[in-house]
Amino acid sequence: MSVHLKNSSPSQTMTYSRFSKLDDRDAAIRKLEQIAASNLSNCLRLLRHNLASDINFFRISSKLIPLANHPDLPKWNYLEALQEPMKQLADFFESNPSMRVDFHADHFVLINSPKEEVLRNSIKTLRMHYRLLKGMGINPRHRCVLHVGGGYGDKEKALERFIHNWGYIPADLQQMIILENDDKTFNLADTLYLCEKLEVPMVFDYHHHLANLNPETDWFDSWERITHTWNFSELPVKMHISSPRSDEKFRAHADYVDSRMFMEFLNKIIGSVPQIDCMIEAKQKDDALFQLMRDLTEYSSVEIADGGSFFIK
Repeated sequence: MSVHLKNSSPSQTMTYSRFSKLDDRDAAIRKLEQIAASNLSNCLRLLRHNLASDINFFRISSKLIPLANHPDLPKWNYLEALQEPMKQLADFFESNPSMRVDFHADHFVLINSPKEEVLRNSIKTLRMHYRLLKGMGINPRHRCVLHVGGGYGDKEKALERFIHNWGYIPADLQQMIILENDDKTFNLADTLYLCEKLEVPMVFDYHHHLANLNPETDWFDSWERITHTWNFSELPVKMHISSPRSDEKFRAHADYVDSRMFMEFLNKIIGSVPQIDCMIEAKQKDDALFQLMRDLTEYSSVEIADGGSFFIK
């Protein structure tokens, strides 16, 4: 998303209620396809904006194709209908291989759900992400971030259910998944346990860790283990950075990133890995990155590389 590029939402949608009220079903499906094509077009606009701004890491919207997995549309071949905008995206990525992209699946994708229907729909949604990545010419391996899921009143049991349900996930989708610690239930230790057991890369969210603190777990003591989960990946370590909105609303994302909080973290891990790709989660979207890069020029240990990356000495 961008606050600088106007009218560029890649997440325009149509509710099923609105869809079902259209008398002509073929016309309703064409409307869905028009919305999806507009989303893909805006995705390409955002990517070009990022390229011009030296932003080389981009989260693709999980809402590109409205109603893609709705049970009332089992035979809708949306990829066939969207061949042209998908090709344009594939051409962009072929021309810009250094642009790293991934998805963050929606909150309703729950591998550890005790309900078979929820698990089945989660797999369908993951398959959609896989097909979109393939359609864009991107290797799906380690491209889709998930939270562990719900605690369901018994966190230990929910962790073990994740491991059990993992066996139902097709192997190609397993390879697409990376796991992130969350801010309420599954903390750093919980997520790292799963990642090491299942050989899944871990996306460390520093803000989430501070919001869901386990007094027995020091993030720095776990940092080497976190980075080792990426040993099986061709991609650099990924993490999420954000800042709390306030002490009272600590879990909520602030408009911008607190550079002091970020640098305190980086100063502790200097030299541990050659590169970290940081996904910013902030209300002001790309402007949060632009402001952070301006703020970082004030630190003598920072050497700016371009508009979206830097070296730390």
